[in-house]
Amino acid sequence: MSSHTDIVEAYMEGFRRSDKPSILALLTDDVAWDIPGFRHLTGKADFEDEIVNPQFEENPTLVVDRTVEAGDTVVCIGQGQGEMKAGVEFRFAFCDVFTFRDDHICRVESYIVPLSGPSVAELASG
Repeated sequence: MSSHTDIVEAYMEGFRRSDKPSILALLTDDVAWDIPGFRHLTGKADFEDEIVNPQFEENPTLVVDRTVEAGDTVVCIGQGQGEMKAGVEFRFAFCDVFTFRDDHICRVESYIVPLSGPSVAELASG
């Protein structure tokens, strides 16, 4: 495993714990975060505000199914689940593309697809 893949694993763990300082330490100051169809963020301050979106509770479940690395890019594909403050569960599939400058993440592209129906865990147990 490369250091970039290790950094992405630390980033995902930071999100699971809603640990803003750990996540921010992995980013360049001018980091860009694109969430197509939702928003574009630039800089650590904007990024920090979205780590725990105001509409969601902290500590989402994130399961990475696959990680692929090529050059300065790491891609994570998986599924997640979070609880909205309104009490509604939000399940989603994701594909995050991380671009590195040296050993820091300088760009994140997050493709998020809402899911309905039974979860993978429910299908496996039933």
